[in-house]
Amino acid sequence: MTQRTLSIALTGAVSALALMATACSPKHDEAKTAGDTPAAASQTTESGKPDADMQAVLDKLASLGGKPIETLSPTDARLQPTPADAVKAIMTEKGIAPDATVTTKDIMYAGGAGPQKARVYTPAGAGVNTPVVLYIHGGGWVIADLDTYDGGARSLAKESGAIVVSIEYRHAPEAKFPAAHDDAIAAYKWLLANAKTIGGDPTRIAVAGESAGGNMAVNVAIAARDQKLQAPKAVIAVYPVADSNMATGSKTAKATAKPLNTPMLAWFFTNTLANPAQATDPRLNLVGAKLEGLPPTTIILAEIDPLRDDGANLADKLRAAGVQTDLKEYQGVTHEFFGMGPVVADAKDAEAYAGSKLKTALGL
Repeated sequence: MTQRTLSIALTGAVSALALMATACSPKHDEAKTAGDTPAAASQTTESGKPDADMQAVLDKLASLGGKPIETLSPTDARLQPTPADAVKAIMTEKGIAPDATVTTKDIMYAGGAGPQKARVYTPAGAGVNTPVVLYIHGGGWVIADLDTYDGGARSLAKESGAIVVSIEYRHAPEAKFPAAHDDAIAAYKWLLANAKTIGGDPTRIAVAGESAGGNMAVNVAIAARDQKLQAPKAVIAVYPVADSNMATGSKTAKATAKPLNTPMLAWFFTNTLANPAQATDPRLNLVGAKLEGLPPTTIILAEIDPLRDDGANLADKLRAAGVQTDLKEYQGVTHEFFGMGPVVADAKDAEAYAGSKLKTALGL
């Protein structure tokens, strides 16, 4: 894909979307709940450097020789090394064995337009009627898969004690927006009807996701409300895509961050949208969505991330809508840090934090 500038006119609160595609102890802000000072997205600054363990992952990723995603076709982009590859390489070098306490099994579920693959993560000691977490991976709706985000799903199963079902979904540009969202909602409906077949309790289901998956996790909760389905017990959204405004403080200050930069966000939107007007769709621009009546929501953010302010702005909107909202931001880490627990201290802490929120919500 050649480099280009995509300008999308917006309405309402977001006046213009300029998508410019040119070519170790844990430290964090304490969780914030309703009534705390707003997240103040405008306070995002240039400050903040990766912690040593996070930098080691970035250095290893750079050594794998990947090309800039925003300069590639989707097909070529899907072949590039990922942060998960870097983590695996470091684990091999340090002799860190993958966690074996969580077992996996691949299944199929009924997606929005046909069968889709899913992976069931079952923690040690799980019995019948174990609560279930629907987990939705990231990748900007274009790249990545179940293997890429194995770390996040596996850690949630271990830390929460719940069965985690990580779903695949249709990717753009082969299937444009809202195909992936439709699959995520279909997966939630499938779990409501079929949780027992994997040893799960259909009355205790939560949703979680990272990045684009974090966006879809919130959308599943919105769809459940609007379609009068059983509500998820909780939502965990890790650095979600939530604000179509490309002039937020973090998208400016962290425009050249790694592994996610602002030009990549432009590339994802270019490949995902069927037409530019979709940028204002509340399923993408969650800060403009009707958020009242959603279940308790936990948002986890990384300091060095163009999407930092998306999550912070969403937290403010959720609180304003009366939704019980917890926000925790980790300093010295980047987008994709969640799931890197074996090699990044803050990731391990974030995974435990998310797990504890799920335990409470699911009665574990």
